[in-house]
Amino acid sequence: MRRLLAALLAPFAAAMVVGVVVLYPWGAPEPTSATPSGTPVHGVVTGVTAGPCLSPGGVRVGEPAPGTDEACRHVEVRLTDGAAPGTTLRKIVPVEPSTPRFTVGDEVVLSYFGADPANPDSYQLNDFQRGLPLAALAVLFAAAVLALGRWRGLMALVALGLSFVVLVLFVFPAILAGENPLLVAIAGAGVIMFVALYSTHGLSARTSVAVLGTMVSLTLIGGISALFSATAALTGLDEDTATLIAALGHGVDSRGLLLAGVVIGALGVLDDVTVTQASAVWELRRANPALRWRELYGAALRIGRDHVGSAVNTLVMAYAGAALPVLLLATLSGVGLSTVLTSQDIAQEIVRTLAGSIGIIAAVPITTLLAALVATREEPDGALSPASPRTG
Repeated sequence: MRRLLAALLAPFAAAMVVGVVVLYPWGAPEPTSATPSGTPVHGVVTGVTAGPCLSPGGVRVGEPAPGTDEACRHVEVRLTDGAAPGTTLRKIVPVEPSTPRFTVGDEVVLSYFGADPANPDSYQLNDFQRGLPLAALAVLFAAAVLALGRWRGLMALVALGLSFVVLVLFVFPAILAGENPLLVAIAGAGVIMFVALYSTHGLSARTSVAVLGTMVSLTLIGGISALFSATAALTGLDEDTATLIAALGHGVDSRGLLLAGVVIGALGVLDDVTVTQASAVWELRRANPALRWRELYGAALRIGRDHVGSAVNTLVMAYAGAALPVLLLATLSGVGLSTVLTSQDIAQEIVRTLAGSIGIIAAVPITTLLAALVATREEPDGALSPASPRTG
């Protein structure tokens, strides 16, 4: 059975390696944005006052709020790095719902566009600095994983880091270089799957079954997503994709980008389902070595039915949370539920959710069947065989 598993997984592994080699942009120049965003510069807000929306040169920055001539805030920022550290600049920020509210003491990020480093017009006030709280949250997350998972938790963190490496060093450059986003996502997801599962759970028949079940389900998700995105005439041209195309300065396969997001987004949930099902089969086999594969399959499938309900709900809520502003805006439009659900932004989330859910549902019987067939042909670890003498 182990040789059979190796024979089944070898073509997938070879295809992943070939895909990475072929799709990686060897020798291609590093992509640059057609709309420069400037060099990040850090600073601290030292003063905030209300004032007119006029720059020193008399240029209006924003429109006054009803009943007042002072719709803007004059924000003084002391630069802490960049070309002119220690310099204090004054920037005018319109008071609008979409602009941040800066207060004295805020650590902020500006964009420097060259020219005179002491001239406020050379900078744009963008956002807050968030490095420290995010780093603290990451440390807290790692501590929680290590406290519960111990050695396996450490390997899970290593696998997470390697997954980010694959995304940053292969998936992102290949898509930005103009390669087919769906093919890049499938190759990248395959590499992440092999690396993450084997590094976290070890080289075993149990892990191989989970890998095989994940690969089959990912293929199914990709096929269903491609079919229904085409029949529903989804273009993938939402606001973020349009911004990306403008920054790249050349076209990108927006529908392929949509499908790539579906595949990568579903991978994490699929890993959870397939590993859980494979583990359930092996634990049931260890508890009762006399179970035949049909009985083992039936018992594990009952566990899978409970798991798949919560997993599908997790996927739906994750996509609903990500699309919450779009859903709220669509609700405000008052054009009717049918029109809202079939709009581009909502319809693509529906395809993401339902295609991913179908893949999760299919992963349960597929992985459970493979695990039952393999587990019944292995001696369960730590279990007594029917012929083993019992003592005590």
